[in-house]
Amino acid sequence: MDATSPNSERRPFSIKLWPPSQNTRQMLVERMRNNLTTKSIFTQRYGVLTQEEAEENAKKIEDVAFSSANEHYEKERDGDGSSAVQLYARECSKLLLEALKRGPRTKEYGEVPSFEKTEDVTEELTSEKVSTADVTLFDISKGQRAFIEAEEAEEILRPLKEPGNSYTKICFSNRSFGLEAARVAEPILVSINSQLKEVDLSDFVAGRPEAEALEVMAIFSAALEGSVLKSLNLSDNALGEKGVRAFGALLESQSSLEELYLMNDGISKEAARAVCELIPSTEKLRVLQFHNNMTGDEGAQAISDVVKHSPLLEDFRCSSTRIGSEGGTALSEALESCTRLKKLDLRDNMFGVEAGVALSKALSNYADLTEVYLSYLNLEDDGTVAITNALKGSAPLLEVLELAGNDITVEAAPVISACVAAKQHLTKLNLAENELKDDGAIQISKALEQGHDQLKVVDMSSNFIRRAGARQLAQVVIQKPGFKQLNIDANIISEEGIDEVKEIFKNSPDMLESLEENDPEGGDDDEESGEGEGNEDELESKMKNLEVKQDD
Repeated sequence: MDATSPNSERRPFSIKLWPPSQNTRQMLVERMRNNLTTKSIFTQRYGVLTQEEAEENAKKIEDVAFSSANEHYEKERDGDGSSAVQLYARECSKLLLEALKRGPRTKEYGEVPSFEKTEDVTEELTSEKVSTADVTLFDISKGQRAFIEAEEAEEILRPLKEPGNSYTKICFSNRSFGLEAARVAEPILVSINSQLKEVDLSDFVAGRPEAEALEVMAIFSAALEGSVLKSLNLSDNALGEKGVRAFGALLESQSSLEELYLMNDGISKEAARAVCELIPSTEKLRVLQFHNNMTGDEGAQAISDVVKHSPLLEDFRCSSTRIGSEGGTALSEALESCTRLKKLDLRDNMFGVEAGVALSKALSNYADLTEVYLSYLNLEDDGTVAITNALKGSAPLLEVLELAGNDITVEAAPVISACVAAKQHLTKLNLAENELKDDGAIQISKALEQGHDQLKVVDMSSNFIRRAGARQLAQVVIQKPGFKQLNIDANIISEEGIDEVKEIFKNSPDMLESLEENDPEGGDDDEESGEGEGNEDELESKMKNLEVKQDD
């Protein structure tokens, strides 16, 4: 295709994808448990597991998949661990499929089945005969990521040809369609065109030559043209402008879209303009996901036009899209009209202070905002102060606040603390990779002292925090009833401070993230000038009566 994979902006740090945090692993277990206990095409065929059995299966699956991926990572380290993450996901998917096919255990058998690593490809459930009378989702994405050719397409798509089927949602993700397979799919899609409401064509031409991929896209576009879709996912297809225009017939026929996903599609400024040009209306759009593209400032102008004409937008993601100050300002101004926004993710762009101040004006309008992800935007103190001041007076139900990697210093801590103190529904606070130091850490912890009973995660890693700040944070969060994870790694906590923190968490060690990257010697130079560990008690004494005050 004409697009290239976007590279992240150069940063003085690296993001490690492996190993996953304990919280991430637990979330995956919960997701798999839900898959085993809720109604779907698979559980309808093989049976729903009890909550207890599903929990046991999910934990075992995750444990085996983690071991396999970790073993792979130890043998073939690739820097960020992305290949281990992919293996982890594949193993979980494969073993979950086996558990689904096995179904609930009978009364005669009390043991949870064991799972072994195998090299065999798990057979797809969609190739089994399943009654489609009451099923609405047709999904061929499970199992091995592979090419699909004409003969297999005939077999795997057969349920869509059954008279009277009730499919309104189709997912062709993770299987790469060639020309012959696309021609098999074309008349089938035409036959159910009028009943479809949700279409997922993400990652469905992977590995195909550009000319073939474009032709496949055009075939699917023509087959689906005129359908009245609520949700359309074209992510992970390296579309570029040519790809977007290959889907022109489909896009131009959509005036009722509520969800549009264009992630990791190589969307350049030209492609962004094509998206804006082709979609006739976004007045009903509630979700727009635009992560990991090469949009830049000029492309952001086109996306801003889409946003501006999406008054019902609730979930907007435009992260890792190479947007600078000019594009960030335009996007922020467009967001002022989206007063129903609930989730905003603009991470990993180059907004800077000016765009941050512009964004603060939009944030002041959001009464329903529950999640805001603004990490790695180069906001600095001024941009951060403007944003947190705006959030303090809006978003009363805010649950997630992420401002990591924004060069925030202790100068901004009083305003951040006032904002945090006002957000009693907060479940996650991420201020990692800043320069808040002990003073800032203590102010933040004081802001969290009263209430905040829903708090689950606090990340203040890489903030030059010493013993006093670490201890204060630990003492506050350990008191929260549902707390799950404190990350204060990669700071400069003394060995005595580490021991104190571990003692605070002695009854709940899993709540404390690893401290392997902490550098107790990191403050040696400061200690020689009278600003080191010896002054921490004095600092804590000065801060102990600190109160977070909110402006009237």
